[in-house]
Amino acid sequence: MTDQEQPQAAPAPAAPAPAPTPTPSPAPTTSSQSYERRPGPRGPRTERRGPGGKYAPRPKVCQFCVEKTKKIDYKAPEQLRRFVSDRGKIRPRRQTGTCARHQRHLALAIKRARHLALLPFVGNQAR
Repeated sequence: MTDQEQPQAAPAPAAPAPAPTPTPSPAPTTSSQSYERRPGPRGPRTERRGPGGKYAPRPKVCQFCVEKTKKIDYKAPEQLRRFVSDRGKIRPRRQTGTCARHQRHLALAIKRARHLALLPFVGNQAR
């Protein structure tokens, strides 16, 4: 038998070709494009912060460190009231300027004063 006369085996079914993945075309870039942020509805951010910002500027040093206070007394509610907001929350360090060590002692003193009813747990607002 010659090559042309031999029966050939059936070709194996070919696996389906994977679908071509679309490649995203890069956005056209021009030299006139500006990547600066547009100001929002209330103006640029730099104008919103500052003198009319959310908080009054705080002192740079811890008041307890300046006065060299050994212990923060929980029995002095007049002193502790400055570190509690009008809603009864303990003010954070960024507002009061206290150092981390004295902030921990201050929080403990405020909690003790609340437990003895020297300070309120909540503010003075009525619903």
